[in-house]
Amino acid sequence: MIRVLVADDQALLRGSFRLLIDSEDDLTVVGEAADGQQAVALVRTESPDVVLMDVRMPEMDGITATKQIVGDTRVLILTTFDLDEYVYSALRAGASGFLLKDAPPDDLLKAIRVVASGETLLAPSVTTRLIAEFVRRPAQPVFRGLDKLTDREREVLTLIAHGLSNAELSAQLQVSPGTVRTHISRLLAKLQARDRAQLVIAAYEAGLVTPR
Repeated sequence: MIRVLVADDQALLRGSFRLLIDSEDDLTVVGEAADGQQAVALVRTESPDVVLMDVRMPEMDGITATKQIVGDTRVLILTTFDLDEYVYSALRAGASGFLLKDAPPDDLLKAIRVVASGETLLAPSVTTRLIAEFVRRPAQPVFRGLDKLTDREREVLTLIAHGLSNAELSAQLQVSPGTVRTHISRLLAKLQARDRAQLVIAAYEAGLVTPR
């Protein structure tokens, strides 16, 4: 059972999301938050697998709240605003995915499952905007430990930044899926990154990959 927390300042939307999510056999809503502060507090008490996080909320916005959420909880950013700044800021803050609120219900349910499984929900259009924003306004690197990576780990990190899946990595590197998972786990640990989304950002910040 995937445990979901819904954080949105609009009660009607929270209720709609709850009905949709609770209608699935493998999903359940464990709490609702009307602002970022409530979301952070509920994560600590309820330990959800995924937080559906709105961006614009009173008291504390979704980006700030995402930065304060640690551990195994994944954050899926939901917003009505398809803006570069939100995509870039959300992913740097530690979000595992980004989805517009007007996405079809099936897409939302799929997104929750993808993020809960430890994967990253990055559509090609979102990745493109992320890279464009990084080039336009490069920030101070937030990832340390790049000097501790082996040549193989740098190679894996570069391929991840190019969008290769685990299966594609296995084929490209001619290693087993288990070895791929080991490489990714070590990258996450050494860079103190939460998931693949942050690994992609780390690769660009390190100059291992450059935008075309």
